[in-house]
Amino acid sequence: MIEAPTTDAAPPSAVQRWSASDYAKNGGFVQDLAGPIFAMLNPRPGERILDLGCGDGTLTVEIKAAGADVLGVDLSDELLAVARMKGLTVRKADGHELDFVHEFDAVFSNAALHWMCAPDLVIAGVARALKPKGRFVGEFGGHGNVAAIASAMRAVGKARGGNPALVAPWFFPTVEEYAGLLAKSGFTVQEIALVPRPTPLKTGMEGWLRTFGRSFFDQFAEPERTAVVNEALELLGPSLCDDRGRWTADHVRLRFAAERNA
Repeated sequence: MIEAPTTDAAPPSAVQRWSASDYAKNGGFVQDLAGPIFAMLNPRPGERILDLGCGDGTLTVEIKAAGADVLGVDLSDELLAVARMKGLTVRKADGHELDFVHEFDAVFSNAALHWMCAPDLVIAGVARALKPKGRFVGEFGGHGNVAAIASAMRAVGKARGGNPALVAPWFFPTVEEYAGLLAKSGFTVQEIALVPRPTPLKTGMEGWLRTFGRSFFDQFAEPERTAVVNEALELLGPSLCDDRGRWTADHVRLRFAAERNA
C-alpha cells in the first residue's frame, strides 16, 4: 500500500469561481485540444476511471462512450450540475482530499491539476485511489504557461493598487519537479514533457481573462474591473494579438503518463 507523503502542507482555499456559461463560451479549446492526452489514456470497456477535475463533463462523456465506468469529481457546483444533466455520475470533491482506496484502473485529468496548489496531497490521493499498476494520465499548465498574460495582469494589478498575488492561484511545474513528485508517491513515469501550445482564442482574450482570471479581476468592483481588463488587453495586444485582431494564449502544457507501482 502506498502511503501519503509526510507533509505539513494543507489544501489551499479555493479562490477560483466558475460560471458554466462563461466556461462553455470561452473554454471550448480545453476540450477541443484534448485529443493527444485522451489517446494516452486509451480508456477501455469495463475499466473503472476517475476523471479528476471533470468540469462540465465534456471529456467524461467521451470516457463513458468508450465503455468505461467513469466517475467525475470537481469542486464547482455549477459545472457539476451541467455534468449531471449529461447523464454522468459525478461527485463534489476536493482533489487535495481524495478518499478513494484502490478503486480505479486509471485516473485522468485535463486542464485541472494546475488549480490544485498542494500537489503532494493530490498525487498521494491519486496513488491511493488507483489499483496496483493503475495509470495516472494528465495534462495541465506547465512551467512558462501564460507567462505573458500573468505578467500583464500583475503589472495592471500593481498599478491599480490591487493584490498581484491573486493573479496566479496556479501550479505550473517543470518536468523535473513533477516527475520527482510522482516518483515520491510511488509512480513510475512512462512519459512526461512540456508542450508549447499557442492556443487561438475564438472568443478573444477578454473572454479568457474574465473566465480563467476571475480570481484576480473580482477584487475590483465595476466599473474599475472593466477598466483593469482593458488595460491588460492593451498590454497584451502587441505580443498576443495579430494584425487581424485574432488573439492567441501563450499556453505551455505539461503532459504525462505514469503507472502506480505494485
